[in-house]
Amino acid sequence: MSAKSPLITLNNGVAMPALGLGVYQSTPEETVPAVETALTNGYRLIDTAAAYGNEKEVGEGIRRSGVDRSEVFVTTKLWLTDYGYDSTLRAFDTSLANLGLDHLDLYLLHWPVPSDLDATAASYRAAEKLLADGRVRAVGVCNSSPAHLAGLMERTEIVPAVNQVELHPYFTQRDVRDFDAEHGIVTQTWSPIGGVNRYFTDTPSAATDPLRDEVVTTLAEKYGKTAAQVVLRWHLERGFSPIPKSVKAHRIAENIDVFDFSLTPDEVAAIDALDTGVRGGPDPEQVGLRSFS
Repeated sequence: MSAKSPLITLNNGVAMPALGLGVYQSTPEETVPAVETALTNGYRLIDTAAAYGNEKEVGEGIRRSGVDRSEVFVTTKLWLTDYGYDSTLRAFDTSLANLGLDHLDLYLLHWPVPSDLDATAASYRAAEKLLADGRVRAVGVCNSSPAHLAGLMERTEIVPAVNQVELHPYFTQRDVRDFDAEHGIVTQTWSPIGGVNRYFTDTPSAATDPLRDEVVTTLAEKYGKTAAQVVLRWHLERGFSPIPKSVKAHRIAENIDVFDFSLTPDEVAAIDALDTGVRGGPDPEQVGLRSFS
């Protein structure tokens, strides 16, 4: 099956698939078949991270799929314990070896560390060197606010190509999106259908779930789609790059089957209006090495 997702042109001219597969919390055993299934179903963007512990399995899934490496856009991320110039270069080599690849398409700093902006900037400068050396095709950041981005851009040369952040109908991050758009940065969205509200809570049954919202379910009924498909379509209508995570074959296939319908401007606005301003995941302003211990 050929690729399904349209492409987004990054600020350095590199083309990136608009929709991809995320593998956060996918166990190594689940990751290989998930990646293989995704590529078979037309995905061409796979997003992992050093901290996920499944880079090797992502690489294996790509190889088993039979899809040529040149057709797959691979992203991984630098973890906080490796921030700093030299340690970033070493960590990149480790990730590349784990993936079994000779280059990456996108390399991201996983979190801003407001308490140590010097180390964050040093890591980004190392990523700039990797870009200059042709070892990665684009560089960017994750979970960064306008203030984080502005501070980083004052200390570095290359505007990030991507800012990957928590974003879903209940947390739409308008200030981040506007800053990204102003600077030509693609807003890529993790937890795009709101799963973070379930897996970062002690009481999943009480979690707020945009997939159960009447606005979303009514649109799903109208278009003969699932609630998740409606929400992913909203991301695409807004120009975001969603990376939904699943290890279930039918969900993986469902999540990319969103290019045969469109939402009207009024429907997009109705989903916009669901924003609660409440974050489900960690607050980037509070992140440091102790945050994930």
